[in-house]
Amino acid sequence: QLQLVESGGGFVQPGGSLRLSCAASGFNLDYYSIGWFRQAPGKEREGVACFRGRGGIIGYSESVKGRFTVSRDNTENTVYLQMNSLIPEDTAVYFCARGTLCTDPPIEGAYDYWGQGTQVSVSS
Repeated sequence: QLQLVESGGGFVQPGGSLRLSCAASGFNLDYYSIGWFRQAPGKEREGVACFRGRGGIIGYSESVKGRFTVSRDNTENTVYLQMNSLIPEDTAVYFCARGTLCTDPPIEGAYDYWGQGTQVSVSS
């Protein structure tokens, strides 16, 4: 059964870090892109980062470049989003999704299956 499960969200002060996990099952991660997206209250969902295959293609949005790092644990079938130097504008529900393309930044239309999301809140 195809499944994407996000975890690792929480509350953090500005300047802090969080690592999100996206555990994938039911399909071969080598042939797909896993994208990270986020949606803040009252805003459209935006692509944050993506990782395709075994690391040949990686993409980021301009707003997170230099602060966020996407990676994959091949043995665990899990894709991570390491988020450093967090700012209040990073507050959102973060989703991972399965797709066919990893672009810079990822584009929502290229992703067909979504996880339930995990809340990230950055505030002092």
